[in-house]
Amino acid sequence: MSGADRVGVVGGGLAGLAAACVLAARGYKVVLFEKSPWLGGKAAVLSEAGFRFDMGPTILTVPSVLRRVFAEAGRDPDDYLDLVRLDPQWRCFFADGSVLDLVEDVEEMAAALDARAPGTRAGDGYRRFSALSQRLHRISDRYYFWKSIGGIRDMVDPKFGFSPSLLWDVLRMRMGRSVAGTVRKYNPDPQVAQMLDHFTQYVGSCPDQSPAVLCSIAHMQTTEGIWYPRGGTRAVPEALTRFGEELGVEYRTGTGVRRVLTDTAGRRVTGVETDAGEVVDLAAVVSNADAVRTHRELLAESAPSAARRFERRRGYEAACSGVVLYLGLSKRYDHLLHHGFVFSRDPHEEFEFIYRRGEPAPDPTCYLASTARTEPETAPSGGDALYVLVHTPYLRPHHDWAEMFPAYRRVILDKLKTTGKMPDIEDRIVFEAALTPRDIHDRYRVLDGAIYGLASHGRWRGAFKPANRSKDVAGLYLAGGAAHPGPGMPMVLMSGWIAADALDRDRVAGKSPAPAPEPVATA
Repeated sequence: MSGADRVGVVGGGLAGLAAACVLAARGYKVVLFEKSPWLGGKAAVLSEAGFRFDMGPTILTVPSVLRRVFAEAGRDPDDYLDLVRLDPQWRCFFADGSVLDLVEDVEEMAAALDARAPGTRAGDGYRRFSALSQRLHRISDRYYFWKSIGGIRDMVDPKFGFSPSLLWDVLRMRMGRSVAGTVRKYNPDPQVAQMLDHFTQYVGSCPDQSPAVLCSIAHMQTTEGIWYPRGGTRAVPEALTRFGEELGVEYRTGTGVRRVLTDTAGRRVTGVETDAGEVVDLAAVVSNADAVRTHRELLAESAPSAARRFERRRGYEAACSGVVLYLGLSKRYDHLLHHGFVFSRDPHEEFEFIYRRGEPAPDPTCYLASTARTEPETAPSGGDALYVLVHTPYLRPHHDWAEMFPAYRRVILDKLKTTGKMPDIEDRIVFEAALTPRDIHDRYRVLDGAIYGLASHGRWRGAFKPANRSKDVAGLYLAGGAAHPGPGMPMVLMSGWIAADALDRDRVAGKSPAPAPEPVATA
């Protein structure tokens, strides 16, 4: 097969899988290269001692994005996945012993806040915040999502649907204002504000350094809900892999890519060279590798000028990293919901340490996923597969997590014992594993161990990541958490769709007639 008839995807994370499926559905011959022996990137699974843990993402929101990917071939993801809607969405534990559930219905949530603090009009503040979030989501859907965007100029380009209302809508995005300030304008209660701040933790960034437009995440979640795929979030890449196989995608696991090849001028993609030295001719490449590492490593030899232009365009800061504990418990805790947050006593101190000082917070927030209450098969009878994530700074040169981890593990367990109301947790642990920022860096080959790609810091530019269509090399497209529109399961799936759509629109590769995919058996 000639390179003109084939496109490549480098990396089999969620974005790479989505891009491969969309391209194959549109008639392209697709080959996907993945260095690891598994597909799905961070959406991997750990199965030991009768326990099963999702190793990476655990929260699935905005399922309409997944539906759009499958709709490319007229398919329904319900034929591939069994999704369970979770409501309440989170249970929040605070340092003073109080507990607050986040429910998806705005009126029900507002009533709960009024009952919690009578006479403070807390419910009305939440309603107004939700209305703002809805407006920001509408504007994002209109100008920001589903297209290759690298900055505000791309949003106002007439070819992306300029209208007289555009300027007014851009002004209403609250550029120059932060998530933290916007949240507190409507929700002065510090605990409610702390809960709402954590919508931005989906993108691994500091609320007081992130642009207010990210408040739109609240409406996305409360409108479309939080979902759990039976089999865990690992079921999502498995479904995409099966979908791609039916469409004819060629998956080459255990095959790393050493570099992306270009013409002699370094201006157009011509293929890839694998770690084994094999040269594969391709008409275009979608890179699901980290966007910064794509340029620093995969293009450094073949297109050094393009790599330098990318680096000069703006500064790229890694998002936060994290410590993950996988705790197999002999007995589950009945006071936990499927998802929960055990909050720090002082979010300002917590974020100061993580995002400004670059050190682990002395009193951190712990995110919990207690899966056995939704899917008992994740643990032996009566037990639980408890996933604990604590955000930490991205890797600094002086961080030695082999030395730091034992003491920080103690900090996390003490937090679960006290604020999390689990005083006997160590007695219940019968299996334990962990990931540190160094492990994440080495396992997933992401920038400085970042879980969420690039930070969304900067009140004016923080919402923008590198565009999906390369500005420097024709035929190169970027997908994943370090590309537009950013991290989180729905956003990386969307980035894969955008990269594939941009490639298709650019007509950089020929389409070949492909046999119709086999019919899907339904229950």
